[in-house]
Amino acid sequence: MVWDEWERAKTAARDRQDVATRLNQAPAAGATGNSDLVVFHDDLGAVGHEAAILHGELKKRADIAGAGIDQNGAGSTMRAAAALKSHNLTLGAELELTVEVWTSQVKHVLQACAHISNHLDYSRKLHAQEDAKIAAELRGRTGPPSVSELDDHFT
Repeated sequence: MVWDEWERAKTAARDRQDVATRLNQAPAAGATGNSDLVVFHDDLGAVGHEAAILHGELKKRADIAGAGIDQNGAGSTMRAAAALKSHNLTLGAELELTVEVWTSQVKHVLQACAHISNHLDYSRKLHAQEDAKIAAELRGRTGPPSVSELDDHFT
């Protein structure tokens, strides 16, 4: 690439950038903006709800260690592994290892689902509380807030 091509590419990229200031308002419904991140409370609730559903279903259906549990607390898969091992079949040890790895992985996914659900619920509540606090502070004023007061809400 020759130097003037590089300069033209930089100029074209700079011209494509949409620089604008938005004060005290959100874009109108249906308007397209150049926002980095837009999240609505309904979206957070839906994602958190789906994570909670996935957690419950996964916990119910993915427990191969506890499936068919007997009076001694051993699941049918682990009993099968023990029976295979008692007959000196290496498949028994491999089946046991498979159950242990599977159980570990399921626990990690369950933790992730719970973390997502809890974090989104917490974030939604925290932001709603912050919005209410800021609104109450601004509502109680007799004049417009200073720029430095507004800036405090963004740091």
